[in-house]
Amino acid sequence: MKQVLIALLYTAGVWLANPALADVSAAAALRDGDMKKLNFHSEPKDAGSATFTDFEGTAELALSDYEGKWVLVNFWATWCAPCRKEMPHLAELQDELGGDDFEVVTIATGRNPPAGMKKFFAEIGVDNLPMHRDPKSALAREMGVLGLPITVILNPEGQEIARLQGDADWASDNAKAILTTLIGTDGAS
Repeated sequence: MKQVLIALLYTAGVWLANPALADVSAAAALRDGDMKKLNFHSEPKDAGSATFTDFEGTAELALSDYEGKWVLVNFWATWCAPCRKEMPHLAELQDELGGDDFEVVTIATGRNPPAGMKKFFAEIGVDNLPMHRDPKSALAREMGVLGLPITVILNPEGQEIARLQGDADWASDNAKAILTTLIGTDGAS
């Protein structure tokens, strides 16, 4: 019994000393519906360091470019039916929460011709998300993306704290509650 009490006090002390850890724990406790598939890691993991490109392929980008804000990274492809269903939810999430503290970053991985990417976004009515490309899947492989869509949440230090495999309604009240808990805002950036 004494050991259990010591463990509880230690855990409470860690949470009080590290508010970010408490926010992650609070966010994890909110999972419901589609968000039950969102798996929070017990410890933050290093995100991939491989570069990807902007739509035109003229600028190299890295996930480290987004450090300082919470980032929801979505790996997708033009041939992926669940991606087509999920992308409008991500666009709505970016509209509502995107700003200085949070951003949705979409990365087409594998063979996705630019014309096909434009057509995909036009057909589903999405115009507010980036069309970044990982044509050789270097970042996807490094991050263990084995199917699509895969969505990861990065903390402001650039570390992966959670991952969801498959599509989800990222515009749901539950998803927004989880993310605003992490971000530490009421949703206004």
